[in-house]
Amino acid sequence: MNEATEKNEFTPVNFAIVVPCYHEQEVLPQTHRRLTTLLASLEDDGTISKDSRIYFVDDGSKDETWPIISDLARQDSNVVGIQLSRNCGHQNALLAGLFVAEGNAVVSIDADLQDDIDVIPEMLNCYREGHDVVYGVRAQRDTDTAFKRGTAALYYKLLGALGVNAIPNHADYRLLSRRAIESLRSFKEVNLFLRGLVPMLGFSTTSVYYDRKERLAGETKYPFHRMLSLAIDGVTSFSAVPLRVIAALGMIIFVMTIGLTFWVLWTRFFTDQVVPGWASSVLPIYFLGGIQLLSLGVVGEYVAKIYLETKCRPRYLIREIVGASHPEMRAPKYERASTVPQA
Repeated sequence: MNEATEKNEFTPVNFAIVVPCYHEQEVLPQTHRRLTTLLASLEDDGTISKDSRIYFVDDGSKDETWPIISDLARQDSNVVGIQLSRNCGHQNALLAGLFVAEGNAVVSIDADLQDDIDVIPEMLNCYREGHDVVYGVRAQRDTDTAFKRGTAALYYKLLGALGVNAIPNHADYRLLSRRAIESLRSFKEVNLFLRGLVPMLGFSTTSVYYDRKERLAGETKYPFHRMLSLAIDGVTSFSAVPLRVIAALGMIIFVMTIGLTFWVLWTRFFTDQVVPGWASSVLPIYFLGGIQLLSLGVVGEYVAKIYLETKCRPRYLIREIVGASHPEMRAPKYERASTVPQA
């Protein structure tokens, strides 16, 4: 049965939840309990099928995250554990889960469950109505600090000014249809910023709104330096405007230097106010600085294009998938850690 027929007849949806995890040993038991309770409720009312799954993706954690996930996968047939070979970053871990997960509708959510899972039924209703992408958007962020709320607002405004289509107050809590996920495979770039990639798919989208909650346990895995790194990735992956700004700045300085040159020459020949040696020292500095910035901007434009086209390293490597019910477990390349080259 295809996706359109499934939506129209309101048959149970083959559903999956992808949960990227990094050092989440404190929160995983509660996360598992709440998500399995949600799945059971959705199965009981006929919204989702009984082969719906939760996919926990361990992003190279050094604590007990993977042993906990392994145990959950062996004890609960609705859980599949995916272990990456190393820490590949939140975006890559999320993508690995999306590509491994089976299901016609897949929701991604962080392990801390600050994003309200109670809106998942609403997401599924939107999916049934024909939407391929359903964004979870934070209506209230009172649990975040004023600094984080303010910088987030400024960042989304900056992205908009640079021409990046991103949904304000949306992180990576979203539902994707199977068609959207398969289309996402065609994007080959290594430096991922899914908040910018997903809007580029162009399928039917809508949003559901919720209030952000307190973290269940543990500490945030996105301190300031990680948020800053993600922000930089978001700008540099989707916009060449910063490079063009550098080129424009170089041109402005160059033009100003030409004007300054004429002013110095006029002062030298028509007045007696010139300080000896000033022109010969300052003018070459400004002139060469302008030329260098202009050249850097032009070369940077070409380097950026080459960089984006030639990044061919794998985004992630899967060490192991645990979950007897998952067909990928029968694939030899996933069965043993030894199949992945060790550092």
